[in-house]
Amino acid sequence: MMQAIPQRNQLFVASCLALLVTSLSFGIRAGILSRLGVQFELNAAQLGSIAATAFWGFPLAVVIGGFVVDVIGMKRLLLVAFVFHLVGILLTIFAGGYWTLFISTLCIGIANGTVEAACNPLVATIFSDNKTTKLNHFHLWFPGGIVIGTLLVFILDKMNIGWQVQVGLMIIPTLIYGFLFSKLNFPVTERVAQGISTGDMYKALLNPLFILMIVLMFGTAITELFTGQWIDVLLKNVSDNAILLLTIETGVMVVGRGLAEPVVHRFSPQGVLLMSAILSALGLYLLGHSTGNMLFVGALVFGMGVCYFWPTMLGFVSENLPRTGAVGLNLMGGAGMFAVSVYMMFMGGRYDELLASKLPAGASLKSYMDAAAGTEMATALAEAKKAAGPEILNTTLLIPVILTVAFAGLLIYMRRKKQPALA
Repeated sequence: MMQAIPQRNQLFVASCLALLVTSLSFGIRAGILSRLGVQFELNAAQLGSIAATAFWGFPLAVVIGGFVVDVIGMKRLLLVAFVFHLVGILLTIFAGGYWTLFISTLCIGIANGTVEAACNPLVATIFSDNKTTKLNHFHLWFPGGIVIGTLLVFILDKMNIGWQVQVGLMIIPTLIYGFLFSKLNFPVTERVAQGISTGDMYKALLNPLFILMIVLMFGTAITELFTGQWIDVLLKNVSDNAILLLTIETGVMVVGRGLAEPVVHRFSPQGVLLMSAILSALGLYLLGHSTGNMLFVGALVFGMGVCYFWPTMLGFVSENLPRTGAVGLNLMGGAGMFAVSVYMMFMGGRYDELLASKLPAGASLKSYMDAAAGTEMATALAEAKKAAGPEILNTTLLIPVILTVAFAGLLIYMRRKKQPALA
């Protein structure tokens, strides 16, 4: 039975604003990552480590939040997110090097995870009659914020406005969502409202279908988030407007998630996931094997592919495994972000290895990175980057190929599972 939620539209708007801050942090960081490397003399492995911090701060918060949200309530959890967002943003603005960037990014990652830990079950609770669609509408603000963030970076760069101001702009929506959540009344989570015991919830987490979805979440999250976060670094020397590739990709995601209702109802969540995997693989192939305008075609196709991954994975679990409750949703989010953090750190080191392998034998990568613009060494490094970036994308391409096979199997399994009920 659906709870009567008197303020559900206000709660949904405040949730979208909180997610907007989360996504702005991704979009702005993706846009300024290479500049942070130059200003603070950081190599790709260090940049990968800093960027990854947000991704493992996220699962830490989302998993812990998932376990305590039913106990302390969604409102308290979101006020904790507000504090961490504010602290993380301020620390980033006044960063002085690797460790301050590391700690500030960790704070923002914890805030981002806490937002998801509270808002995913909140949206599933207040729209329990239309979960997958409304989770897609909620998660529309993730690519939406990345579009806004990357465009802000692009425009403010042209105006010669520093990255500290760009990061500082996130304070505005942070203060607004903190104020709104402090004034609104929250319902209990759907699991609590339905009277499903904590013991039954933990038993449901051992369901083989749930365990499979956790594993598949590793792949969907890496495909979407690693590529998005590193696209400027990987393709900067292939295209003069690499950050606009991310804007195109995420712009497509905004439109797609906004149109989620007819798509999800027509094809079913598992059908949508299969189509997403196929398009993601095609898009990554184009990004890794193209130059010029075809890169923008690749970003368009890739955006169509990853568009429904995250919210539809959550919607599938919420609809087909409702007894897993808030913990189930948040374990999914935590698993995805943890996988991205591990993959990002590994690929940061791999990228440095590829660069070194493409430079003259015995050359020091650091000496090439320190070379002045226009010198022969700087030109050689640019050519190495031009070759290394697409190789990283081609390695990542294997993941959506595997996902295509897995989601085809899931589609067949769910059809067979539902056949007896139709007979």
